[in-house]
Amino acid sequence: MRLSSIFNTAGPVLSFEVYPPRTEAGYQSMYASVDRLMAFRPGFFSCTYGAGGSTQGPTLDICTEIMRRHQVPVMAHLTCVGSTVAELEAWLDQARSRGVPNIMALRGDPPQGQEQFSKVEGGLGYANELVELIRSRYSNFGIGVGGYPEVHQEAPSPEADLANLKRKVDAGADAIVTQLFYENGDFFRFRDQCHRAGINVPIVPGLLPIVNFPQVRRITSLCKARIPAELHAQLEASKENPEAAATIGVEHAARQVEGLLAAGVPGIHFYVLNQSEATRQVLSSLGMDKTA
Repeated sequence: MRLSSIFNTAGPVLSFEVYPPRTEAGYQSMYASVDRLMAFRPGFFSCTYGAGGSTQGPTLDICTEIMRRHQVPVMAHLTCVGSTVAELEAWLDQARSRGVPNIMALRGDPPQGQEQFSKVEGGLGYANELVELIRSRYSNFGIGVGGYPEVHQEAPSPEADLANLKRKVDAGADAIVTQLFYENGDFFRFRDQCHRAGINVPIVPGLLPIVNFPQVRRITSLCKARIPAELHAQLEASKENPEAAATIGVEHAARQVEGLLAAGVPGIHFYVLNQSEATRQVLSSLGMDKTA
């Protein structure tokens, strides 16, 4: 099922993002998490891949296996990093032959050791170009793109960032999934700006419950996301008690979900980092376990 159809269903759509593990034990743990998250009847799972396309093959393997196990739609990530147009098309041919219905089209971060993105000869330099390629040659795919409530770290201004997003949508994207954030007001402000700019596709907030404060602090420093001062202070005060810090993070995420759903978001996308427990606690605390 394509994203456009998924978001036409009744009620908010839950989705979960995983990534290719490095070990066999990691795969077993990831698939166990996927199994547990099915209790919340997700609209789809997405799977990213490593810098420079280092796990492109496993990404498609994981998407295929999730579909086989659970008959649930998937969205495979694809970036422009390190690939020519011919290589991107070869990957898209594989995705199509495996029945993957949706692609998350991203420019991608610079490879490790590089400070700036640079396209390879014969490649693409912007996400909107990747959307255009997919839409023009692979019309059967649903297409997701990234949005940045707190502005992409490389954008020269919020206005330029919004213009870049509109180019991606105008090129044929079906939905926007946002970067993680911890202050709902940032998302609501971003959503309003999108609407004023004529962006009318579903805008799905992306959340990462904080259960490992040092890890999330590293992630937010890379993507320039802000941890609100009060939440930061609570987590800092609990840094010697990881269980207490995780409880604070889960409770904050639950409040975020509650506020976002009350504001009528079309869905919520969880960055689960291949683990299910924190997300399960968040959703179960709000009565969203649908197995009963």
